[in-house]
Amino acid sequence: MNRLPVAERREQLIEAALAVASRDGIDAATVRAVAAEAGVSLGVVHYCFQDKDELLRAMAHAITSANLERSLGELPPEADDPESVIEGVIDALWAGIRDSRGPQLLSYELTTSSLRHAELNQVAIEQYRGQWAAAEQVLDLVERSAHVSWSVPRGTLARTVVAVIDGFSLAWLVDGDSEAARAGLQGFGRFLATVAVPSSLEADAAATLA
Repeated sequence: MNRLPVAERREQLIEAALAVASRDGIDAATVRAVAAEAGVSLGVVHYCFQDKDELLRAMAHAITSANLERSLGELPPEADDPESVIEGVIDALWAGIRDSRGPQLLSYELTTSSLRHAELNQVAIEQYRGQWAAAEQVLDLVERSAHVSWSVPRGTLARTVVAVIDGFSLAWLVDGDSEAARAGLQGFGRFLATVAVPSSLEADAAATLA
């Protein structure tokens, strides 16, 4: 077996765990199954991850990070108005979700499984903290790209974004209607554009109050 740095070995094991869980369900992602998928010994898995709880948290983080990377990396270069920027972000995000059905289903399994097992409760908490933080990064990207700010607190808006995406994604996993899911998310995007305030107006308002 090749000796890899711990960080690289952890990535390999996370990918193996995601493959097992996406294919066979979260309960199938045992340490033994992950070791077999990755072609390593049980000791290697235990060396890289303290327990299954830590491995599940890493899996949830990997799914969130992959979705964020797609949504941040696919903006049309000419987009600078709020509507176009938001539309580009949502299209990229939805394409990523649509093309990774297994990991998306797995993300919900991670949540519900951790809520049913007290020893795994931290997985769901960290999963949603990661999603809220990712949504704030996307909102920050829109601010900088379209030169706007938000008329509601960014943290509150981030939670709303995650809730809406969760709802449409779960419905799509049930009925498979990709067009309906995309149309619904774009409708939400149009709502987001209504709470975007041009930065120049906000600066003028602040100067007036001063």
